[in-house]
Amino acid sequence: MSRVDELIAQFAPHGVKSRPLASLGTRNKGTSITAAKMKTLALVPGPLRVFAGGQTIADVAEDAVPAKDVVRVPSIIVKSRGHIGFVYYEKPFTHKSELWSYSIDDAEVDQKFVYYYLMTQVRGLQELARATSVKLPQLGVRDTDELRIPIPPLEVQREIVEILDRFTRLEAELEAELEGRRRQYEHYRHIAMSFDESIPRVSLGDIAEVRSGWGFPNAHQGQVEGEYPFYKVSDMNLLGNETVMSVANHYVSAEVAKKLGVRLAPAGTVIFPKIGAAVATNKKRVLSVPSAYDNNVMGLVPNERVTSRFLYHWMQTFDLSSLANDSGAVPSIRKSEAEQVLVPLPDLDVQRSVADLLDKFDALVNDLSVGLPAELNARRKQYEYYRDKLLTFEEAAA
Repeated sequence: MSRVDELIAQFAPHGVKSRPLASLGTRNKGTSITAAKMKTLALVPGPLRVFAGGQTIADVAEDAVPAKDVVRVPSIIVKSRGHIGFVYYEKPFTHKSELWSYSIDDAEVDQKFVYYYLMTQVRGLQELARATSVKLPQLGVRDTDELRIPIPPLEVQREIVEILDRFTRLEAELEAELEGRRRQYEHYRHIAMSFDESIPRVSLGDIAEVRSGWGFPNAHQGQVEGEYPFYKVSDMNLLGNETVMSVANHYVSAEVAKKLGVRLAPAGTVIFPKIGAAVATNKKRVLSVPSAYDNNVMGLVPNERVTSRFLYHWMQTFDLSSLANDSGAVPSIRKSEAEQVLVPLPDLDVQRSVADLLDKFDALVNDLSVGLPAELNARRKQYEYYRDKLLTFEEAAA
């Protein structure tokens, strides 16, 4: 019997009661701020972190945000749009007003325990967000307010937090080592992609067809069978899609693709986010099979003058944010401007040689079947298994 089992047997032999998340503390509303303003404020870094959708953050000066909108106690931030998730944060922060956060102030509840439990609910909440939103998957405040949280005795909560914290620290150590390798890879990639003036520069539109995506009605999303994957920006975050898109949450038949007017992108197409906060993540991926992608994605279909792998590696050196038009509330990349980007174009033999070298480095930091990425992947799976097991309780009778 584990220490957790012993504590449950001692303090909760008849099961564990649950309570709505909203009843455990305060829900914080955040601040009204645009992506463009966040970008401007971040030019003068400060101690206050501002969270936006996806992975977007900005560290700004204390006085950059109204004092009433700043949260100064440990809290759990709800990432409620697109890729659903939670962030536990202990320093002063705020977030865009379309997000919200919870500060647990019940003396019988450990806030980090609540965070770990919420992480077990992400998959179900992602499905809920996808089912209830026509375009971008999105949660409503009630979806989390009414989410029931099991509340075992505090001794049990703290023991579980201690165990999961240990897993988290071990994972962080592996991630730090992997990040060091990524920086080394980026250094070599920069050298490999630094061509002198003898190599011509050509417009991206001259060596690749720049294609925007297609509308993807909610009624056709979530299908697990079909001839063609239909990718959304959030699919770039799926395990296994670190470089090449090989895992999909949505498929469409040839009949549905025709009905939607989709022009399939061939294998080898390089894709990236073209609108919203996702642009700042700078993610680029390569399609492994003929696929469709939605209208939040842009693709580059290489022609005979450039290899797909060379184009992918060069795009990895390019900052998408430099193309984003953020004059409005939502940053976006225009097809006409992407076509004008200048790309160095050595002959095909040099392209293949450079791409082969960089592919080897890429595998060292992204291939989940070998080396450190494989070890980190195994550690994450082990962590998720024990987390879910530790946070599953027998419910007490009402």
